[in-house]
Amino acid sequence: MDDGKPSGPRTKWWSRPSTDRDRPAGPEDGAAATGVADASGTAPAGPGGTAGTTAGERLPHTTPDGDYTPAPPAAAPPPAADRGTPAPAEPAPPAAEPHVHRTQPLHAPDEYSTPPYGGPGPWAPAPPVQRPVATPAHGTPVPPPYAGTDGHGTAAPPVAAAPAQGGQEHHTEAWAPPPPPPTVPQQHPVPQPPGQTPQQTSQWMRYDPWGAPRQPLSHPGPGQGVDDVRHRKARRGTVLVGAALLALLAGGIGGGVGAYVERNGGLTTVELPQSGRDAGGRAPDSVAGIAASALPGVVTLHVNGSAESGTGTGFVLDDRGHILTNNHVVAPASSNGDITVTFSGGESAAAEIVGKDSGYDLAVVKVTGVSGLTPLPLGNSDNVRVGDPVVAIGAPFDLSNTVTSGIISAKERPITAGGEKGDGTDVSYVDALQTDAPINPGNSGGPLVDAEARVIGINSAIRAADSGSGLDGGQSGSIGLGFAIPINQGKRVAEELISTGKATHPVIGVTLDMEFTGDGAKVGGKAAGGASAVTEGGPADKAGIRSGDIITEVEGQRVHSGEELIVKIRAHRPGDRLGLVLTRGGKDLSKTLTLGSASGT
Repeated sequence: MDDGKPSGPRTKWWSRPSTDRDRPAGPEDGAAATGVADASGTAPAGPGGTAGTTAGERLPHTTPDGDYTPAPPAAAPPPAADRGTPAPAEPAPPAAEPHVHRTQPLHAPDEYSTPPYGGPGPWAPAPPVQRPVATPAHGTPVPPPYAGTDGHGTAAPPVAAAPAQGGQEHHTEAWAPPPPPPTVPQQHPVPQPPGQTPQQTSQWMRYDPWGAPRQPLSHPGPGQGVDDVRHRKARRGTVLVGAALLALLAGGIGGGVGAYVERNGGLTTVELPQSGRDAGGRAPDSVAGIAASALPGVVTLHVNGSAESGTGTGFVLDDRGHILTNNHVVAPASSNGDITVTFSGGESAAAEIVGKDSGYDLAVVKVTGVSGLTPLPLGNSDNVRVGDPVVAIGAPFDLSNTVTSGIISAKERPITAGGEKGDGTDVSYVDALQTDAPINPGNSGGPLVDAEARVIGINSAIRAADSGSGLDGGQSGSIGLGFAIPINQGKRVAEELISTGKATHPVIGVTLDMEFTGDGAKVGGKAAGGASAVTEGGPADKAGIRSGDIITEVEGQRVHSGEELIVKIRAHRPGDRLGLVLTRGGKDLSKTLTLGSASGT
């Protein structure tokens, strides 16, 4: 008969080890703990109805990583005797093994042996929820040991901090996660070591984003006292003072840099592109070419007299030192004065008057002891046409070697200048060349040259906006109306002044009525002292001209006044034949005469 003992080999038990890993042994664990077997050599049946573990059998356990390791199989019992025959007595059980610390699984045994051998299933409880912990503003605390389970369902005790130097203990604030939701079973409180009191949890540790509003996280910890407030205010004042000083220093540096940049045009050197030097050559007919050719022959005159002084211009006529200029330039030194001539190169020399003529407003001075002079070539004023380019050279307002350019604006422009004495002896009558080349006080006596640097006129007068003509006294400056003595007239007068010291004037031998307001030049009725207005035996008397005749044309050119008639006659040389048209009793008569000569002053 079967006595209830298994007849085959013992079935191995692959169930999980006990869940009470660290629980003290109780009365119910006595048989398994001591390894005592019953008479049949088997341990009492366990709660599940399965055979117990033999004394020599190792219990299955779980590794610290949670892996399940089965216990080694127990030795097979000896074969049983025939039925009905009692089995021989088993040898005495071996000595009880010492208590071995067994690992407790994370969950209860699975009675259904779900592969892999009782692993956790969907019925296992979820781990407790751990809310994030913020990092404090003044350092990161050392995290304390986890106050929950050790991974096997057993609560782990806290680890005490190492004692600090000096024998004092340094307690690290125990870190504990916030309590889990109500649905999760609460963990056992973490026991505190003897003599250690729980420290107050930091404000950062108590932060709960789902909880009620609390003190702002920017001011964690306990409330601030009076000393803390004062310290914070003092530190804030120091920061403000430092910021103000830094701003002042930065402003000073920025202002200095800005001033340097403004004065020097930047922090780096600026180099602009520029063409190289050329050979300096210019076309001979250009203004630069004309000036370069004519300037060496132009001089500046400084005249000092007993009553007045002045500045003017002249140009060299020959290599003997003769210089042509205006009479009104040297007039202050005519009685007792001195004249200084300054050449274009800067050399100076004394000069003396050779001759002068107020009727033509021309004079010749001479320098001695000077060599290397550059005489200017003389042109022909009869060849000049209106619109021809011209260049004026002089010393306006004592600015020597001044060059201006323009054109011939008109020819045979009758002008009169002077007359300051009131008796008419200083009046100049010029059949002038008009130019728009700027001429100003100080240009008097300077040359007016053509495109080939030849002298075609002597600058003598300007038309000012505030007063009449003339180059001296109160002119407002050039307005583009300048007048030059034609060089043909200047050449004849200069030759006579150099040769005899005086110039001759062509005359017709009549006295004109200067108060006549009609068109033309009227021959007067009586001359000074009651004599006849027509000189007896003179050119006019020989040609049949009578008192009261009105001369309207000279050489085919219309005459509108007595001044114009004088200008037209003085434009010729003595001995020249002139054709005149006059009106007598309403009839036009043509006359021809030969000019006479008179000594100038």
